[in-house]
Amino acid sequence: MPLNLVLIADTHVPKRARSLPEVVWSAIDNADVVIHAGDWVEPALLDEFERRSRRLLGVFGNNDGPGLRRRLPETTTATLDGVRFAVVHETGQAKGRELRCDALYPAADVLVFGHSHIPWDTVTPNGLRLLNPGSPTDRRRQPACTFMEAVVDDGRLAEVRLVEVHRG
Repeated sequence: MPLNLVLIADTHVPKRARSLPEVVWSAIDNADVVIHAGDWVEPALLDEFERRSRRLLGVFGNNDGPGLRRRLPETTTATLDGVRFAVVHETGQAKGRELRCDALYPAADVLVFGHSHIPWDTVTPNGLRLLNPGSPTDRRRQPACTFMEAVVDDGRLAEVRLVEVHRG
């Protein structure tokens, strides 16, 4: 049976938005697994994710204070239907990212990361899929705020979709 995932990062609530848009909460409510790659900002948002997620994998980011760092690791891993995921907030600059991540995460099939607010979907020379879902609250230089939905089916990452979030 396929697993439906939500990949999200850089929510920055309440600094960039008072709350997450309803389209994001709806996706979280319907996902089998939610992966958050850091920069929550407030522990109350983590509490809400824990309440609403069937299964939550999360890490802290550079904007997360001691309250979140006590509850979340810097990196985490999980195997979902045979696909090995790793999650971290920062991977460094875009130049050299693929080779750097190959070296740092040799046991992973998919690395979910955040920090830049820029969506990213590439495959490294060793076959590691790199996914940055962007930010659902702060688009920076991007045309829209974003997050990702993905499907794991029969031991493979079968689908990845970038979802645009339009506010207001």
